Amino acid sequence: MDEVTHARSLTFNGPLEAGLRAVAILGAAFPKAFDIQRMTAFDYLLVHTSQLGGPADLHPDSPIRAPATQVRRRVVQDGIHLMMTRDLIARETNDDGIVYRAGEAAAIFLDSLQAPYLREMCGRAGWLVHHLARYTDQEFDALMRRFFDQWLIEFQQTEQSLGAEA
Repeated sequence: MDEVTHARSLTFNGPLEAGLRAVAILGAAFPKAFDIQRMTAFDYLLVHTSQLGGPADLHPDSPIRAPATQVRRRVVQDGIHLMMTRDLIARETNDDGIVYRAGEAAAIFLDSLQAPYLREMCGRAGWLVHHLARYTDQEFDALMRRFFDQWLIEFQQTEQSLGAEA
């Protein structure tokens, strides 16, 4: 059973899948560019759009979401680097540091996707980018802090229910 659970978690959370989500987000946001912190947050929010009042979540809910953004950063970064090798994502530098933008082949690639899951992912990426477009950096950071506070509470409750000492 552990092998099945492990395989399922890799199905949605490996570099390839994170890279596909990054291309969908950057394609929907083009010509905007985002840093790795914003891309990591977007990766989480793309899968959990209902938490923002949007479409149903792309993936089923998990009982433990607490470390989502911290753990995801490396996977998202690996996914972005993978997609850079195919000109689907471009890395740039600006006054704020390193940012990522949809690459030259991103639009053609995204238009060619036909699988229902991938079409749903692209639709949610468009919704997410549109929904968050009005947020300033400070408002977005405050939104993510609220999620982080909620995740900490959920994580602590889960630890206690599993028998951890308080």
